[in-house]
Amino acid sequence: MFRILFRLYLVTIVSYSAAIYLVPDVVIKLFHERFVTYNLDYSRGLQTLIVKQFHAVPVEQWPALAAEMDKEFQPLDIVLARNDDVDFSLDEQERLQRGENIVRIGDWGWRTLAVAPLNEQTVVQMVVPPDPMDVNLLYWSINVLIGATMLACLLLWLRPHWRDLERLKGTAERFGKGHLSERTQISHTSNIGSLANVFDTMAGDIENLLNQQRDLLNAVSHELRTPLTRLDFGLALALSDDLPAPSRERLQGLVAHIRELDELVLELLSYSRLQNPARLPEQVEVSLDEFIDSILGSVDEELESPDIVIDVLLHGQLERFTLDPRLTARALQNLLRNAMRYCEKRIQIGVQVCAKGCEIWVDDDGIGIPEDERERVFEPFYRLDRSRDRATGGFGLGLAISRRALEAQGGTLTVEASPLGGARFKLCLPTPA
Repeated sequence: MFRILFRLYLVTIVSYSAAIYLVPDVVIKLFHERFVTYNLDYSRGLQTLIVKQFHAVPVEQWPALAAEMDKEFQPLDIVLARNDDVDFSLDEQERLQRGENIVRIGDWGWRTLAVAPLNEQTVVQMVVPPDPMDVNLLYWSINVLIGATMLACLLLWLRPHWRDLERLKGTAERFGKGHLSERTQISHTSNIGSLANVFDTMAGDIENLLNQQRDLLNAVSHELRTPLTRLDFGLALALSDDLPAPSRERLQGLVAHIRELDELVLELLSYSRLQNPARLPEQVEVSLDEFIDSILGSVDEELESPDIVIDVLLHGQLERFTLDPRLTARALQNLLRNAMRYCEKRIQIGVQVCAKGCEIWVDDDGIGIPEDERERVFEPFYRLDRSRDRATGGFGLGLAISRRALEAQGGTLTVEASPLGGARFKLCLPTPA
């Protein structure tokens, strides 16, 4: 708020100051003759009285009278001069020689000099001196008070705007984190009421669409599991009979396809559950080395080649860390299966605990992931061109589920180049508050 207030106040005060000092000069130049005429009329009475005072005494006494009047008219200066003095312009000299009064104007159109002819050669000047220092300070104080008043008015004007904008920002942040029922609750009378109404309408539409999508996904997944289970059971019974070898092979192939479908349904259900913002992650304190060891044990049987080596690097002294063991284990298992699928001979797991939280990364020595596709691999059902084959590519849900599992705990999952030559998937979990 203070940054916006400062910028707005700076623009306002600079514009105000520029207007104060530039606009009067422009107006005076455009209407110079009118200001001169006004000041001539304004000074005529006083100049007439002064001229009468000089005409009432002999010319020889004019210097003494001028000195006396100079003291009496303080702070104005009364000075005698010749009408052809070099201080006067040619136009002013001609007007004085014709017996006309002249004036000079300064800031804001106020006169700074008024001159009246006494005879054919002598004129009397009434000089307005500059304002004294204390008066200048008073004028500056007035400007400062005006600036302070403008700042207070801007603050009062900006406060309700800022309050509503902060409410809109907070609602957008919570909505983005999955709290789909959040609304701004900003009155339509607010200056951003129309914007808030559009946001609330959009949020409601998005909530309805996502709820419908989630409900459809759950319904389809649950409905698919029942016939798949029946087919699996029926094929298992058929395989128990004596069958010719070709028929048995065809049935075993069908069983494999059915179990693949069943696995896809389970993945869809897992992904759907992770999209539910109402589900709060568990907070369990675990020993990280034992936790990593248990995850390695759960995927050990899935190693396709006995030549693949899995190294574990424990950086520093590992402490016990609080996390959701089920979600974190699911994410790491998916990352390890992904590394097993694409590595050549080596996988490396690193673990490090710092003040900000816990970092776990999985490296492989495969062909890696192109930089322009590193973010897309976390999209559901997205698979790289080289992994279109079901034998290597899976369903394209594993990495999406892993990222969802980490984001549900306030963590992140990113991918980058690995020192081993392949891909590095880095898992970051924040320290619990």
